Amino acid sequence: MKAVIMRAPGDVVVEKVPVPRVVKAGDAVIRLAAACICGSDLWPYRDLDETPVHNRPMGHEYVGTVVEIGEGVKSLAVGDFVVGSFMVSDGTCEICVAGYPSRCAHAGSYTGSQAEYMRIEEADGTLVVIPGGKPEDPELLADYLAASDVLGTGWFSAVAAQAGPGKTIAVVGDGAVGLCAVLAAKTLGSEKVIVFSRHEDRAALAREFGADVVIAERGAEGAQKVKELTHGLGAHGVCEAVGTQESMEQALASCRPGGYVGFVGVSHDQMINGWDLFLSQVHLLGGPAPVRRFLPDLIARIQRREIQPGRVFTKRIPIDEAPAGYKAMDERQEIKVLLEV
Repeated sequence: MKAVIMRAPGDVVVEKVPVPRVVKAGDAVIRLAAACICGSDLWPYRDLDETPVHNRPMGHEYVGTVVEIGEGVKSLAVGDFVVGSFMVSDGTCEICVAGYPSRCAHAGSYTGSQAEYMRIEEADGTLVVIPGGKPEDPELLADYLAASDVLGTGWFSAVAAQAGPGKTIAVVGDGAVGLCAVLAAKTLGSEKVIVFSRHEDRAALAREFGADVVIAERGAEGAQKVKELTHGLGAHGVCEAVGTQESMEQALASCRPGGYVGFVGVSHDQMINGWDLFLSQVHLLGGPAPVRRFLPDLIARIQRREIQPGRVFTKRIPIDEAPAGYKAMDERQEIKVLLEV
């Protein structure tokens, strides 16, 4: 089968590799309908990852059709069209039951969805069947694909930031996750949604997703703009969707005392000053998003056409052209690239 491999930073190829098969009783193998390139894939591409890159299979977002299941799989059948979280979870441990399947006590992460087939461990706890099967509408397919990561991650950020009626929510980051956080915050009923963006194409999509205000300034100047819009108090909640020192400082500075910061940007060299955190008196919740927890609700919202998160895909190309997709995202020519499998 075809699979996207990162040989080294900046060196992405499409190679032929063996088709995966069921190995454990809880496994499922799916035939991918679509995959995509994530902003987090750019960290190793830019040689900014702590783990050295060497012939790494890429991808962790997916929708597809089940083609094989292990003897222990109970909730799935061959032919089911499914979407799953970017993290593996058994759905039964105490952590999963508490609502944090992305930190399952018995499972973890995986990679390799930028391919024609992939093997999913703990299939019962990770995959969700999409009613009605594979959609013919490519826009709907893109919406389901977004639910696998960026929508669920943006949703978790908004939930962690306590988005809801009467609230002002600020979003730091105008990539696909940040844009989905805007969509989530508005869908959850927030009165005012503010997004930081200097790129008109991203700002335009943020407005379409429900952003009421776009702020171009960053850092302390950007945080001051938020305070000016909130009678000097700061936002009730802030979604941090970047993962840098600057983005976290901006998120904390934009939040009012007693407010909430939902941080989901993959952390790189972030160090929070203890005294600043002490004085901020904010609630912090974040990390790898428990996407599996939200999938049933997100699927239902998509099917009702209440939300259309697939609009974050600004380019769609065959999987053979994945190297060009990485380059386009690295150069910020595209927000997010969908790979047609």
